[in-house]
Amino acid sequence: MKAAVVTNGGVEVQEVAKPTPGPEQVLVRVRAAGLNRADLQVASGRSHGAIGGAGTIVGLEFAGEVEAVGSAVTAVKPGDRVMATGNGGYAEYAVADWGRVSPVPANNMSWEQAATLPIALQTMHNALVTAGRLKETETVLIQGASSGVGLMGLQIAKLKGARFVMGTSTNEGRLSLLKDFGADLAIDTTKPNWSEEVVAATGGKGVDLIVDQVSASVANENMKAAAVLGRIVNVGRLGGFKGEFDFDLHALKRIDYIGVTFRTRSVEEVREIVSAMRADLWPDVESGKLSLPIDKTFPLEQAAAALAHMRANQHFGKIVLTV
Repeated sequence: MKAAVVTNGGVEVQEVAKPTPGPEQVLVRVRAAGLNRADLQVASGRSHGAIGGAGTIVGLEFAGEVEAVGSAVTAVKPGDRVMATGNGGYAEYAVADWGRVSPVPANNMSWEQAATLPIALQTMHNALVTAGRLKETETVLIQGASSGVGLMGLQIAKLKGARFVMGTSTNEGRLSLLKDFGADLAIDTTKPNWSEEVVAATGGKGVDLIVDQVSASVANENMKAAAVLGRIVNVGRLGGFKGEFDFDLHALKRIDYIGVTFRTRSVEEVREIVSAMRADLWPDVESGKLSLPIDKTFPLEQAAAALAHMRANQHFGKIVLTV
């Protein structure tokens, strides 16, 4: 089969062996794959959790038809149209644990649209609802809101009853689009002291819950923007892995600072996250209420170009490979 493989010279589409599903896995004939920031790390030759290095097939989410299932799988059958998270998604075939597989709604959803959803849905439902403990009428700030995951966060926050939702970006053009996805206020974090705008918008209280995809470069301003007893959920580090941290401000506001990642979660934990997301959000996925814009599609053969497009950081929404 064809797959986008990490080599010493970059990502190249090569012929590789077709995977075989284990007892609890599903083999998917991939029709489309979504790009994610973690893919850039893998494509550069670095590791992402247990995967990485030369020979790695890139890609963490995909959609297609089930071709085969393992001996212990009962919830999915060959022929099903599915979306999934797993490794090696930039390929003609990929495997996923059965608990990371969800049905593609029978509402004329395209493969490309389906491939945009799995990571955004499970990441933001977990960050907002489970880790962030979002309550109705609270205020929410999504850092890095113009990414696919960020846009989904805006929508879920509104859907779950947040009173006032804010989203950030560093791009003026993308800022103007955030309101279409649920942002009551768009914040330009290139402006100094942007946290003052957040505090003012919340009547001087500060924001109850921040979901942060940026981290290092905004860590202290986040805490300035947060309410006393606010929560900050760290889901990404686009602004750097290390930076200054005002420990006194953290203590003064008694902020819950929560780190999350899928890299150290067990198979059982990820199954639980996907199950909770589906129980809570799936009617809104099926109705089309929760969806993401596609910035651009590329054929699998142009996987390197698709990754370069993401690296340029000029896209809005999701980038998708078609297979």
